[in-house]
Amino acid sequence: MKAMQVNDYGPASDLTLVDAEKPTINDDQILVQIGASGVNPVDTYIRSGINNYTASFPHTPGNDGAGTIVEVGSNVTGFSIGQRVYFSRNLTGSAAEYAVTLPTHTFPLANALSFAEGACLGVPYTTAHRALFGRAHAQAGERVLVHGATGAVGIATVQLALAAGMNVVASAGTIEGANLLRAQGVQEVIMHNQEGYLTPYQSLQTGFDVIIEMLANHNLDQDLKALAFGGRVAVIGNRGTVDINPRDLMARDAAVMGVALANATPDALKRIAQAMLPLFEKGVLKPVIRKEYALTELPQAHEDVLKSGAQGNLVVVL
Repeated sequence: MKAMQVNDYGPASDLTLVDAEKPTINDDQILVQIGASGVNPVDTYIRSGINNYTASFPHTPGNDGAGTIVEVGSNVTGFSIGQRVYFSRNLTGSAAEYAVTLPTHTFPLANALSFAEGACLGVPYTTAHRALFGRAHAQAGERVLVHGATGAVGIATVQLALAAGMNVVASAGTIEGANLLRAQGVQEVIMHNQEGYLTPYQSLQTGFDVIIEMLANHNLDQDLKALAFGGRVAVIGNRGTVDINPRDLMARDAAVMGVALANATPDALKRIAQAMLPLFEKGVLKPVIRKEYALTELPQAHEDVLKSGAQGNLVVVL
Protein backbone atom coordinates (compact mmCIF):
# COMPACT_ATOMS: atom_id res chain seq x y z
CA MET A 1 0.00 0.00 0.00
CA LYS A 2 1.03 3.64 -0.38
CA ALA A 3 1.99 5.49 2.79
CA MET A 4 3.90 8.59 3.84
CA GLN A 5 6.69 7.79 6.29
CA VAL A 6 9.77 9.09 8.08
CA ASN A 7 12.65 7.01 9.40
CA ASP A 8 13.74 9.36 12.18
CA TYR A 9 12.66 12.54 13.95
CA GLY A 10 12.99 15.51 11.67
CA PRO A 11 11.32 18.18 9.53
CA ALA A 12 8.23 17.74 7.40
CA SER A 13 10.39 17.63 4.30
CA ASP A 14 11.66 14.20 5.43
CA LEU A 15 8.23 12.65 4.80
CA THR A 16 8.45 10.29 1.82
CA LEU A 17 5.93 8.26 -0.16
CA VAL A 18 6.74 4.55 0.19
CA ASP A 19 5.31 1.18 -0.74
CA ALA A 20 4.58 -0.38 2.64
CA GLU A 21 3.06 -3.71 3.55
CA LYS A 22 -0.69 -3.65 4.05
CA PRO A 23 -1.20 -3.98 7.83
CA THR A 24 -2.79 -7.05 9.37
CA ILE A 25 -5.11 -7.13 12.36
CA ASN A 26 -5.57 -9.38 15.36
CA ASP A 27 -8.86 -10.55 16.84
CA ASP A 28 -9.40 -7.30 18.74
CA GLN A 29 -8.75 -4.84 15.94
CA ILE A 30 -10.34 -3.28 12.84
CA LEU A 31 -8.81 -2.61 9.42
CA VAL A 32 -10.04 0.57 7.73
CA GLN A 33 -9.49 1.55 4.11
CA ILE A 34 -8.72 5.25 4.41
CA GLY A 35 -10.87 7.76 2.55
CA ALA A 36 -9.29 10.79 4.17
CA SER A 37 -6.70 11.53 6.85
CA GLY A 38 -6.90 14.47 9.23
CA VAL A 39 -3.89 16.71 9.85
CA ASN A 40 -3.48 18.17 13.34
CA PRO A 41 -0.64 19.97 15.16
CA VAL A 42 -0.04 16.90 17.33
CA ASP A 43 0.98 14.98 14.18
CA THR A 44 3.89 17.37 13.72
CA TYR A 45 4.93 17.06 17.38
CA ILE A 46 5.09 13.27 17.07
CA ARG A 47 7.02 13.46 13.79
CA SER A 48 9.49 15.91 15.34
CA GLY A 49 9.79 14.20 18.72
CA ILE A 50 8.94 17.38 20.65
CA ASN A 51 6.55 18.27 23.51
CA ASN A 52 7.20 14.86 25.12
CA TYR A 53 5.89 12.95 22.09
CA THR A 54 7.71 9.91 20.73
CA ALA A 55 7.36 7.62 17.74
CA SER A 56 8.67 4.27 16.54
CA PHE A 57 10.19 4.04 13.07
CA PRO A 58 9.41 3.85 10.27
CA HIS A 59 6.62 6.21 11.32
CA THR A 60 3.43 6.93 9.38
CA PRO A 61 1.78 10.12 10.69
CA GLY A 62 -1.90 10.67 11.29
CA ASN A 63 -4.14 10.08 14.32
CA ASP A 64 -7.43 11.04 12.69
CA GLY A 65 -9.10 9.52 9.68
CA ALA A 66 -12.28 8.24 8.09
CA GLY A 67 -13.00 5.42 5.71
CA THR A 68 -14.59 2.03 5.20
CA ILE A 69 -14.11 -1.07 7.33
CA VAL A 70 -12.61 -3.92 5.29
CA GLU A 71 -11.78 -6.38 8.09
CA VAL A 72 -13.14 -6.95 11.60
CA GLY A 73 -11.42 -9.00 14.29
CA SER A 74 -13.32 -12.02 15.63
CA ASN A 75 -13.64 -10.48 19.11
CA VAL A 76 -14.94 -7.14 17.83
CA THR A 77 -18.66 -6.45 18.09
CA GLY A 78 -20.79 -3.56 16.87
CA PHE A 79 -18.89 -3.06 13.61
CA SER A 80 -19.27 -4.63 10.17
CA ILE A 81 -17.40 -4.85 6.89
CA GLY A 82 -18.44 -2.03 4.58
CA GLN A 83 -19.39 0.31 7.44
CA ARG A 84 -18.36 3.98 7.19
CA VAL A 85 -16.42 5.08 10.28
CA TYR A 86 -14.11 7.71 11.67
CA PHE A 87 -11.45 7.27 14.34
CA SER A 88 -9.63 9.45 16.84
CA ARG A 89 -6.58 7.23 17.20
CA ASN A 90 -5.08 4.32 15.31
CA LEU A 91 -2.16 1.93 15.54
CA THR A 92 -0.43 2.34 12.18
CA GLY A 93 -0.97 5.93 10.96
CA SER A 94 -3.75 7.32 8.79
CA ALA A 95 -1.52 8.90 6.11
CA ALA A 96 -1.76 5.62 4.22
CA GLU A 97 -4.22 3.57 2.21
CA TYR A 98 -5.09 1.38 5.22
CA ALA A 99 -4.92 1.77 8.99
CA VAL A 100 -5.47 -0.52 11.96
CA THR A 101 -7.86 0.89 14.56
CA LEU A 102 -9.25 -0.18 17.91
CA PRO A 103 -13.01 -0.44 18.48
CA THR A 104 -12.65 1.85 21.51
CA HIS A 105 -11.53 4.69 19.22
CA THR A 106 -13.62 3.95 16.12
CA PHE A 107 -17.09 5.41 15.64
CA PRO A 108 -19.92 5.39 13.07
CA LEU A 109 -19.63 8.20 10.51
CA ALA A 110 -22.81 10.19 9.97
CA ASN A 111 -24.34 9.66 6.54
CA ALA A 112 -24.46 13.43 6.12
CA LEU A 113 -20.66 13.68 6.20
CA SER A 114 -18.06 12.88 3.55
CA PHE A 115 -14.85 11.03 4.37
CA ALA A 116 -12.98 14.35 4.21
CA GLU A 117 -15.37 15.81 6.78
CA GLY A 118 -15.15 12.64 8.87
CA ALA A 119 -11.38 13.03 9.05
CA CYS A 120 -11.98 16.32 10.91
CA LEU A 121 -13.88 14.76 13.82
CA GLY A 122 -11.49 12.64 15.86
CA VAL A 123 -9.20 15.22 17.46
CA PRO A 124 -10.95 18.56 16.82
CA TYR A 125 -14.57 17.82 17.71
CA THR A 126 -13.83 15.29 20.43
CA THR A 127 -11.36 17.69 22.07
CA ALA A 128 -13.81 20.59 21.81
CA HIS A 129 -16.65 18.57 23.33
CA ARG A 130 -14.47 17.31 26.18
CA ALA A 131 -13.15 20.82 26.89
CA LEU A 132 -16.59 22.43 26.97
CA PHE A 133 -18.63 19.78 28.73
CA GLY A 134 -16.28 17.24 30.26
CA ARG A 135 -13.77 19.67 31.79
CA ALA A 136 -15.27 23.20 31.94
CA HIS A 137 -18.84 21.93 32.53
CA ALA A 138 -20.22 24.75 30.40
CA GLN A 139 -23.99 25.17 30.41
CA ALA A 140 -26.70 26.85 28.36
CA GLY A 141 -26.84 30.58 28.99
CA GLU A 142 -23.23 30.88 30.09
CA ARG A 143 -20.90 33.35 28.43
CA VAL A 144 -18.07 31.58 26.65
CA LEU A 145 -14.95 32.99 25.01
CA VAL A 146 -13.34 30.75 22.40
CA HIS A 147 -9.87 32.29 22.40
CA GLY A 148 -8.34 31.52 19.02
CA ALA A 149 -11.47 30.27 17.35
CA THR A 150 -10.66 29.92 13.65
CA GLY A 151 -8.64 26.70 13.80
CA ALA A 152 -10.07 23.21 13.64
CA VAL A 153 -10.71 22.84 17.39
CA GLY A 154 -11.86 26.45 17.69
CA ILE A 155 -14.57 26.14 15.05
CA ALA A 156 -15.73 22.85 16.55
CA THR A 157 -15.96 24.55 19.95
CA VAL A 158 -17.94 27.46 18.51
CA GLN A 159 -20.43 25.12 16.85
CA LEU A 160 -20.88 22.99 19.96
CA ALA A 161 -21.29 25.99 22.25
CA LEU A 162 -23.85 27.66 19.99
CA ALA A 163 -25.77 24.39 19.61
CA ALA A 164 -25.94 24.09 23.41
CA GLY A 165 -27.40 27.56 23.88
CA MET A 166 -24.33 29.38 25.17
CA ASN A 167 -23.54 33.04 24.54
CA VAL A 168 -20.42 32.81 22.42
CA VAL A 169 -17.70 35.40 21.95
CA ALA A 170 -14.87 34.29 19.65
CA SER A 171 -11.49 35.75 18.74
CA ALA A 172 -9.76 35.87 15.37
CA GLY A 173 -6.48 37.25 14.06
CA THR A 174 -7.56 38.20 10.54
CA ILE A 175 -10.57 39.75 8.83
CA GLU A 176 -11.06 36.50 6.91
CA GLY A 177 -11.11 34.58 10.16
CA ALA A 178 -13.59 37.01 11.70
CA ASN A 179 -15.87 36.64 8.69
CA LEU A 180 -15.67 32.86 8.99
CA LEU A 181 -16.74 33.04 12.63
CA ARG A 182 -19.66 35.33 11.81
CA ALA A 183 -20.72 32.85 9.13
CA GLN A 184 -20.80 30.20 11.87
CA GLY A 185 -23.28 32.33 13.81
CA VAL A 186 -21.00 34.18 16.23
CA GLN A 187 -22.50 37.59 16.98
CA GLU A 188 -19.52 39.05 18.85
CA VAL A 189 -16.05 38.62 17.33
CA ILE A 190 -12.95 40.23 18.84
CA MET A 191 -9.56 40.63 17.15
CA HIS A 192 -6.82 39.15 19.31
CA ASN A 193 -4.04 41.02 17.51
CA GLN A 194 -5.31 44.39 18.75
CA GLU A 195 -3.82 46.06 21.82
CA GLY A 196 -5.92 45.64 24.96
CA TYR A 197 -8.64 43.63 23.24
CA LEU A 198 -9.58 41.82 26.47
CA THR A 199 -9.69 44.98 28.61
CA PRO A 200 -13.47 45.52 28.24
CA TYR A 201 -14.05 42.03 29.67
CA GLN A 202 -11.66 42.22 32.62
CA SER A 203 -14.11 42.76 35.45
CA LEU A 204 -16.41 40.49 37.42
CA GLN A 205 -19.40 42.13 35.75
CA THR A 206 -18.20 41.75 32.15
CA GLY A 207 -16.06 38.60 32.43
CA PHE A 208 -16.64 35.18 30.94
CA ASP A 209 -18.00 32.10 32.66
CA VAL A 210 -15.79 29.90 30.48
CA ILE A 211 -12.72 30.56 28.34
CA ILE A 212 -11.54 27.88 25.94
CA GLU A 213 -7.87 28.69 25.42
CA MET A 214 -5.83 27.62 22.37
CA LEU A 215 -2.51 29.34 23.23
CA ALA A 216 -2.13 29.50 26.98
CA ASN A 217 1.52 30.57 27.04
CA HIS A 218 0.51 33.79 25.29
CA ASN A 219 -2.92 34.47 26.79
CA LEU A 220 -3.46 32.84 30.19
CA ASP A 221 -2.42 35.80 32.35
CA GLN A 222 -4.95 38.08 30.64
CA ASP A 223 -7.58 35.32 30.53
CA LEU A 224 -7.65 35.10 34.31
CA LYS A 225 -8.48 38.79 34.55
CA ALA A 226 -11.38 38.30 32.11
CA LEU A 227 -13.26 35.70 34.16
CA ALA A 228 -16.56 36.17 35.94
CA PHE A 229 -17.01 34.84 39.48
CA GLY A 230 -16.60 31.06 39.36
CA GLY A 231 -15.13 31.27 35.88
CA ARG A 232 -13.14 28.45 34.30
CA VAL A 233 -10.33 28.38 31.75
CA ALA A 234 -9.90 25.14 29.81
CA VAL A 235 -6.44 24.98 28.23
CA ILE A 236 -6.41 23.09 24.94
CA GLY A 237 -3.22 24.50 23.39
CA ASN A 238 0.10 25.69 24.76
CA ARG A 239 3.59 26.21 23.34
CA GLY A 240 5.64 27.48 26.26
CA THR A 241 5.56 28.91 29.79
CA VAL A 242 3.62 31.83 31.21
CA ASP A 243 3.60 33.94 34.40
CA ILE A 244 0.26 34.37 36.17
CA ASN A 245 -0.92 36.00 39.37
CA PRO A 246 -2.82 33.39 41.41
CA ARG A 247 -4.74 36.21 43.12
CA ASP A 248 -6.70 36.59 39.88
CA LEU A 249 -7.98 33.08 40.51
CA MET A 250 -8.55 33.64 44.21
CA ALA A 251 -10.58 36.81 43.71
CA ARG A 252 -12.98 34.99 41.42
CA ASP A 253 -13.07 31.50 42.93
CA ALA A 254 -11.90 30.61 39.43
CA ALA A 255 -10.16 27.55 38.03
CA VAL A 256 -7.77 26.57 35.26
CA MET A 257 -7.89 23.05 33.87
CA GLY A 258 -5.89 21.21 31.27
CA VAL A 259 -7.47 19.31 28.40
CA ALA A 260 -5.64 16.40 26.77
CA LEU A 261 -7.59 14.04 24.56
CA ALA A 262 -5.19 11.21 25.41
CA ASN A 263 -6.60 11.25 28.96
CA ALA A 264 -10.17 10.53 27.85
CA THR A 265 -11.39 7.05 28.76
CA PRO A 266 -12.98 4.77 26.14
CA ASP A 267 -16.35 5.20 27.84
CA ALA A 268 -16.01 8.98 27.66
CA LEU A 269 -15.04 8.84 23.99
CA LYS A 270 -18.06 6.67 23.24
CA ARG A 271 -20.42 9.06 25.02
CA ILE A 272 -18.98 12.03 23.16
CA ALA A 273 -19.39 10.28 19.80
CA GLN A 274 -22.97 9.29 20.63
CA ALA A 275 -23.83 12.84 21.70
CA MET A 276 -22.46 14.37 18.50
CA LEU A 277 -23.77 11.85 15.94
CA PRO A 278 -27.33 13.24 15.69
CA LEU A 279 -25.95 16.78 15.49
CA PHE A 280 -23.83 15.80 12.50
CA GLU A 281 -26.76 14.02 10.88
CA LYS A 282 -28.96 17.10 11.24
CA GLY A 283 -26.27 19.51 10.02
CA VAL A 284 -26.08 21.33 13.36
CA LEU A 285 -22.37 20.46 13.43
CA LYS A 286 -20.50 20.74 10.13
CA PRO A 287 -16.71 20.60 9.77
CA VAL A 288 -15.08 23.46 7.91
CA ILE A 289 -12.34 22.25 5.57
CA ARG A 290 -9.78 24.90 4.75
CA LYS A 291 -7.77 22.82 2.29
CA GLU A 292 -7.51 19.31 0.91
CA TYR A 293 -4.16 17.73 -0.01
CA ALA A 294 -3.05 14.69 -1.96
CA LEU A 295 -1.14 12.06 0.01
CA THR A 296 2.17 13.21 -1.48
CA GLU A 297 1.44 16.76 -0.28
CA LEU A 298 1.49 15.76 3.39
CA PRO A 299 4.79 17.63 4.05
CA GLN A 300 3.13 20.90 3.02
CA ALA A 301 0.11 20.09 5.17
CA HIS A 302 2.40 19.57 8.17
CA GLU A 303 3.91 23.00 7.53
CA ASP A 304 0.55 24.70 7.01
CA VAL A 305 -1.13 23.30 10.14
CA LEU A 306 1.32 25.23 12.35
CA LYS A 307 0.86 28.59 10.61
CA SER A 308 -1.09 31.36 12.30
CA GLY A 309 -4.43 32.49 10.91
CA ALA A 310 -5.87 28.99 10.57
CA GLN A 311 -9.36 28.80 9.12
CA GLY A 312 -10.69 25.29 9.57
CA ASN A 313 -9.31 21.81 9.02
CA LEU A 314 -6.57 20.44 6.80
CA VAL A 315 -7.31 17.05 5.25
CA VAL A 316 -5.40 14.57 3.10
CA VAL A 317 -7.74 12.87 0.67
CA LEU A 318 -6.82 9.44 -0.67
